[in-house]
Amino acid sequence: MNGNANRIQAEGVIKNIIREIVQECASRGEGVSETLVAFIVKAVVLEPQNDFQVDRVLASDDVQRLIDLCVKRLLNNKSIALDTVKMQVYFDMNYTTRDEFLTEHRRVLETRLQPISREITDNRATTKDELEALYRKIVSSVLLRSGLGSPTDISVVREATAALQSVFPQTELGNFLNLSKRDKDRQLIELTQIVTGIRLFNKECGKGGEGIDNLPTILNEAIPATLKEIQQQTDDAVDSSEKFIAVLDTMTTLSQKQLGSDATKQKIQEAMINSRQFELYLNTLSNDARQSAREVDELLSQFKTRLDQLKTTIQNRTAVPTAQVYPQFMHLAVIWFGFQDEMVLLSVLSNILYSLEPYTLNTKDLLSDESVRKYLSKVSIVTDQQRLQVNNNGNVVQPEERNAEGTWYYSETTKNFDKLPLMYKGFCAYHLALNDFKLIHGDPRIGIVQINDHFYSFSEPKDAILFCRKPATYIESIANNAKLNAELIQLLDLHTHFSNVAPYGDLTQSSSKPHLKADCGSQTDTHFHEKNIVKDYEWNEWELRRKAIKLANLRRRLTKSIQTNTSNFRRENTTQVYLPKDQYIQTKRDNYTNVPQPKVYLSGIRGHQRHDDGHFLPANVQKIDLTRDIDE
Repeated sequence: MNGNANRIQAEGVIKNIIREIVQECASRGEGVSETLVAFIVKAVVLEPQNDFQVDRVLASDDVQRLIDLCVKRLLNNKSIALDTVKMQVYFDMNYTTRDEFLTEHRRVLETRLQPISREITDNRATTKDELEALYRKIVSSVLLRSGLGSPTDISVVREATAALQSVFPQTELGNFLNLSKRDKDRQLIELTQIVTGIRLFNKECGKGGEGIDNLPTILNEAIPATLKEIQQQTDDAVDSSEKFIAVLDTMTTLSQKQLGSDATKQKIQEAMINSRQFELYLNTLSNDARQSAREVDELLSQFKTRLDQLKTTIQNRTAVPTAQVYPQFMHLAVIWFGFQDEMVLLSVLSNILYSLEPYTLNTKDLLSDESVRKYLSKVSIVTDQQRLQVNNNGNVVQPEERNAEGTWYYSETTKNFDKLPLMYKGFCAYHLALNDFKLIHGDPRIGIVQINDHFYSFSEPKDAILFCRKPATYIESIANNAKLNAELIQLLDLHTHFSNVAPYGDLTQSSSKPHLKADCGSQTDTHFHEKNIVKDYEWNEWELRRKAIKLANLRRRLTKSIQTNTSNFRRENTTQVYLPKDQYIQTKRDNYTNVPQPKVYLSGIRGHQRHDDGHFLPANVQKIDLTRDIDE
């Protein structure tokens, strides 16, 4: 109970600290989110030089010092490390996977359409004017749900009304009102799909299409342009990373006096982390954009095929069976809704792309710094492609060199080799463990080593051999480097190494999550195999003979039934009673009373006298009460 109270108290202190930091930054003209502040607080606490004890309650002086350090860091607009953290927070809070985004987008769309759908399904129109108003609402619902034109455009409304009347004339409103709410919702969706398909087909035939954008053409132009922009920024980010790594290699051989004061290792490392993080996010956006391109190609092929089938089905006929043409219109609409989803998804990817770029401005400014350019003029830059080309001749870790911990896997002998979950986002684990760490991509072709259920990749065979000789030391060194550079925790996905640091998406809820406990049980079957026990089996032949005689005798018996007054007592009865309870009564004292015993004597019963004539005289019986008085 005390532990729970301490945890709640600590959470309250953290929330107050975050709130004070947000208010302090706002008073100085800098708006920050609570998620960003929460991570900065934990990053400041983790740094060893700040000397915060995470296993005890902070004193008031420590709390104020923590607030001052966080505010100072948040207000430093020239900090590249802060830019990286802001970039990570923004991406983690705004980016979702393709499936999650489309699911959420459709849910939001349905939520926005609920008011007009409810007005239609709950309507109880009876008069002519009310029915006409209801029909106009159905037209508006169809337009809003389909997204083909604005409900305020007269030409669009007329075209949608004409298409709806060909499918659902106003005379059918009576039958529509008699349906249940669920059936009404389902029919509204079907009407939207059919009307959408009709309008798209008419646009293809040149007979309509007011307010309908040519989404396939727009997507075919927008996706390549977006991919080109992403690739350009990716190349710039990779080029920046390679330059910073080259500068770090040069600084490693120089003394502190030779380094100067303008460009320190810390700044270069922060800029390298910023470029690599931007590169990873651009790769994620590029994969989504390429997936959208494939989806658009598939949808475009289906769209053209369905239009050709519709043209073949209709062929200028005045009447076509609805069972043949309505499903095709509905399928055409579903394909078009797929184009709309890809359009929204591409728009979100573009917004994220342009929103991430401001977080790299300080890194680009550092590249143009005179001190950094001085180093770049003296070094030869080794690109990521050149590092990969070094291993093109088949350099791998040979069996005789694997004289340390770990299990090795190679692409030629391992199934699903490319799907192994690499630690540190695939960066070389050896270079990350060095004091002047560098983010160099690992090359899985030289082999992947498994240590304690984790998979590590390296840039060169010699790095892998050195790492496997003392893996625990190198892993601890990587964690120490992450404490000094908190942005590495998110970049390398090191949340499991720091139990008190959660991903950005969980920072706002992690402190309030209760530790749940539950009693659980499991039941095991007694017999796992089917029983083959014959219960009427009898091994004793005399018992079998007795049963045979009994059955033979039964054949000569007659069954009779009669009921008497007492035979009903022979049946089984059940009753429910309340069992006697043991009860006790306590009094103040014991007492008793003594009542005299009644004693009565009858006299004159014996000794009757006779008359002279021989007859007996009547007995003179007298009752004498001999009972003692109660007062005696």
